[in-house]
Amino acid sequence: MKRLAALCTGTLFIASLTACNTSVDKEAIAKTIKDDEAQWVQDYAAKDVNKIVNHYADDAIVIAPGMPASKGKAAINDTIKGMVSDPAVDLKFTASQVEVAQSGDLAYTRGTYTMTFTNPATKQPMTDHGSYVTTYRKQSDGSWKAVTDIASSELPPSAPAPASSAP
Repeated sequence: MKRLAALCTGTLFIASLTACNTSVDKEAIAKTIKDDEAQWVQDYAAKDVNKIVNHYADDAIVIAPGMPASKGKAAINDTIKGMVSDPAVDLKFTASQVEVAQSGDLAYTRGTYTMTFTNPATKQPMTDHGSYVTTYRKQSDGSWKAVTDIASSELPPSAPAPASSAP
């Protein structure tokens, strides 16, 4: 009986040491994600749809002002393809905060963006700016992919079109 108690105590002690030694290098993860976002901005500058979309997980969702949510990589691909086909499009964003979960498998960034695009109503370039939050999940290959990407414009909404006077 004493042997069994000693074995159990020893096993618990080793298990607790192993659990304590499992540390997450949150600073390294945050740097990886910030570097990835810097690359992402370069991919937008190059208007490389495949590279832009590769920053997203297969089950990701993109929620942006003035458009329906894009759910899944195929829908995100279509959205990005439409965006970068605009000759005026220019998107820049930078994180002011990167938070990493203690588990080391989730993280998020929060920051600001500016985006120039062709206004569909005026056919002239216009610049939007606002805030964003992107949630990342660590993938099985160790890479980090965006799973939720939400942007919020700081521009006031456009005035509604005047009502037509039909006879």
